[in-house]
Amino acid sequence: MSAGTFPSRHPAPRRDWHWPLGLLGAGTLWWLVYRQLQPLAETLVGLLPVERHSRTGEALAFFFYDVPKVMMLLVLIVFAMGVLRSYFSAEKTRALLSGRREGAGNVLAAGLGVMTPFCSCSAVPLFIGFVSAGVPLGVTFSFLIAAPMVNEVALVLLFGLVGWQVAAAYLGFGLAIAIAAGFVIGKLRLEGWLQDWVRDIQSGAAAAGLAGDAPPAFAERCRRGLEAVREIFGRVWIWILLGIALGAAIHGYVPEDMMVRIMGAGTWWSVPAAVLMGIPMYTNAAGVIPIVEALLSKGAALGTVLAFMMSVIALSLPEMVILRQVLTLRLIAVFILVVGSGILAVGYLFNFLF
Repeated sequence: MSAGTFPSRHPAPRRDWHWPLGLLGAGTLWWLVYRQLQPLAETLVGLLPVERHSRTGEALAFFFYDVPKVMMLLVLIVFAMGVLRSYFSAEKTRALLSGRREGAGNVLAAGLGVMTPFCSCSAVPLFIGFVSAGVPLGVTFSFLIAAPMVNEVALVLLFGLVGWQVAAAYLGFGLAIAIAAGFVIGKLRLEGWLQDWVRDIQSGAAAAGLAGDAPPAFAERCRRGLEAVREIFGRVWIWILLGIALGAAIHGYVPEDMMVRIMGAGTWWSVPAAVLMGIPMYTNAAGVIPIVEALLSKGAALGTVLAFMMSVIALSLPEMVILRQVLTLRLIAVFILVVGSGILAVGYLFNFLF
């Protein structure tokens, strides 16, 4: 019998069946824990010697809920983007969304932002994932602006508070700001103003996409996702923690009486003053609606109040603290200038129309 007739002694190709099972188990555990974050935060506050509805109690509840929420979102999204990056190289992604398709990319990103119920800090993990995957900077900014500024909760609450005309106008202007600001930032070609480590990740992804190697196995894709989590999470977690701590402190000590006096003045400077007051604060669109209602009930101008609302949820200081680990100060300044200009325009226009 010839040697060729013997059964092969080579081992069968390794099947990494444990990776899908592990991902399924980890995803299930992630979801179960995520669902319990709110009651867990309330339980932790209840164990402390503070009154739950005091300013300190509100700040602590905010902190205990937002820290694990944002951290878990960061891990999930960065892992997913790391895996997806193994399927789509940075060069292919740029080719799909840049150039003549850049405007469409801004529209799609803003639409995605509207459909994702994220506050500004919760949107940052997906922004980081987009940037590190090589998605054009302007497109990612359209998402970052739209995600917190316009969502279904804010629209429903605005509809109940001031009617469908104002809610529809807010939706239209919010989307316009997100699309236009992202488009302008994209045309400025400021990718060189990203932090060095982000550009290194993009360069590595582009090199991998151009190498021409055989597609990696599923297990290797998962390992790349875990490596992305280790790389990115290790760099930004402390700044996320600090940013949320700052936001929690501000959230618990909102100077509402002073805000009413300024926004009820009805002068030309009330709109920029409202924007400046909103930047240091931090909450999501649904959380700021009660403040909006209180301000409107005390006679504040609608455009001034909406400008304040937009600045709180699109230009919050905690968001800037977190973004500082991805963007240089120059790029953050451009972001604030472009978005702030759009918010001022909306404030004055609403005051004129309504």
